[in-house]
Amino acid sequence: MNTQSLAPYRLLEFFVASGVDIPIGDEPVNRLVPAAPPAPAVEAQGGERTERRPGAPSPLAAPAPPDDAARTARELARSAPDLDTLRNLLETFDGCALKATASRLVFADGTPGARVMIIGEAPGRDEDEIGRPFVGRAGQLLDRMLAAIGVDRSAVYIANIVPWRPPGNRTPTPQEIAICLPFIRRQIELARPDFLLTMGAPATQNLLSQKDGILRLRGRWFEFDRGDAKIPALATLHPAYLLRQPAQKSLAWRDLRALKAKLDAPSA
Repeated sequence: MNTQSLAPYRLLEFFVASGVDIPIGDEPVNRLVPAAPPAPAVEAQGGERTERRPGAPSPLAAPAPPDDAARTARELARSAPDLDTLRNLLETFDGCALKATASRLVFADGTPGARVMIIGEAPGRDEDEIGRPFVGRAGQLLDRMLAAIGVDRSAVYIANIVPWRPPGNRTPTPQEIAICLPFIRRQIELARPDFLLTMGAPATQNLLSQKDGILRLRGRWFEFDRGDAKIPALATLHPAYLLRQPAQKSLAWRDLRALKAKLDAPSA
């Protein structure tokens, strides 16, 4: 086979390995050809035609400012009387730019009303394709971790602080998290778990108002205000981190044993 015919495939393999697996346009662009200068845009204002300089953003296309998006998110989240409504509101919410690059909303998996609610960071590529959280390699590890303490995946409720996949599986920005935070808080209120298990730094720091790194926070119990009650919340390591640092699995195992002890403790 001609080695030149393999070049495009090797380039695609390089992009995928680098986390670049989302196109930014519908048509290919030859960056070696100088682009023609755009024609001046013309807009009507008050019945008069005015010239807008090339490259100036259209006021109609400008996204909502982050503060406005976060305020809208808080209002929408508060208005949801149940999880189905909350999911529908998220489907139509356009305040987070991640929605534009993700394939679909990844809302939750498992059983609402379960005693334990697990909250991670954001969907990855597999989750984005399937529409359920924790279904890739990290999710398979999570299933084995739960099974090790005698808990089936179907017996917990699973979500992320951000329900859309960030491009290239990057960490969500503080702005993206702030916009999505009212929705996950309302999701916790409506699911009404007895315990939270926050996985990774973004979920732990933002839901539990902490600033330390996850290695300092993991294994510690915190208090989360569910709205109608304050419930115990345990911080632990994210399965994706454990795949990169398998030597740290012993720490996560200690955390899961602590959760199991709480679950098995007699009710007060």
